[in-house]
Amino acid sequence: MKANGRVHKYGDNIDTDVIIPARHLNTANHKELASHCMEDIDTEFVRKVKDGDIMVGGWNFGCGSSREHAPIAIKESGISCVIAKTFARIFYRNAINIGLAILECEEASDKIQDGDEVAIDFDTGIITNVTRNETYQALPFPDFIKEIIAKGGLLNSIR
Repeated sequence: MKANGRVHKYGDNIDTDVIIPARHLNTANHKELASHCMEDIDTEFVRKVKDGDIMVGGWNFGCGSSREHAPIAIKESGISCVIAKTFARIFYRNAINIGLAILECEEASDKIQDGDEVAIDFDTGIITNVTRNETYQALPFPDFIKEIIAKGGLLNSIR
């Protein structure tokens, strides 16, 4: 499993209400949720993001409510992976459950800049910043998590 894309970088404590504002939770339509992803802190995000792009955050990414709408909105917007220093545990669980790849790597979070081109090898956990010619090491996914993500989420993996 690999990912490659341009980075959209945000800071610490990006909560679920920033990822998908509560005022847009009146739909179960994933495309509609994605159309409002990050709009309160990055009004250009939905116009800039391309399939395969990568989101980078800081400490405690995905804190706030337990809503699974947040990782759904990120994944449906086209983001292939979120890299952060740490994730709120419920966001981490929800992301894996819906098939959104996430990696914890403090060095990558510190050094990668908005707009950088990044490649990720999920088998090795190596994150390559193509723009800056640097590599960072995250823990690779265990096989069972790779299978869940590859199949698009937990429900798809058990079907």
